[in-house]
Amino acid sequence: MQRALLSVTAALMAGCALMQPPVQAGDDVDTVRQKLGAPGAEYPLPDGSRKWAYPTSPFGRHTTMVTFDADGRVQRWEEALTETNFNALEAGLTKQQVLERLGPPARVWAVRYHDQTVWTYRYNNTQCQVFHVGLTPGGVVEDTSYGPDPMCDRGRFMMGAWHR
Repeated sequence: MQRALLSVTAALMAGCALMQPPVQAGDDVDTVRQKLGAPGAEYPLPDGSRKWAYPTSPFGRHTTMVTFDADGRVQRWEEALTETNFNALEAGLTKQQVLERLGPPARVWAVRYHDQTVWTYRYNNTQCQVFHVGLTPGGVVEDTSYGPDPMCDRGRFMMGAWHR
């Protein structure tokens, strides 16, 4: 029984290790680009640091954000698409601040009656849901919400839009 438990634990730990990007704190931008390739998006930050986003969207549920200091060295990396990060968003943030925190959305769509642009983020969760960010015409976060992921049941993703 103990051997089986140890085997399962080792397998789970190995699986988690595989999900970590192969970069380390202190790596320079050239090393990261060599290991991970070109980022899907780059965001310069006011303090001279910058973030690189490695999204797996539109179908994927992960975006790795690599933060570099002003000298171009890795400070940290993290999975951006988590409920903790979603719940930290608040009304009044700019769309640029959302991008810096979460990276590019999986889908962008309009809600005309409310005059919003909605950014939808797919993410890894057990409830088969997505996260929505509602932006005003001026590009400011008005509200956020969770909703069902249409790809989990009757939805199909075709040509960049979900269809029923």
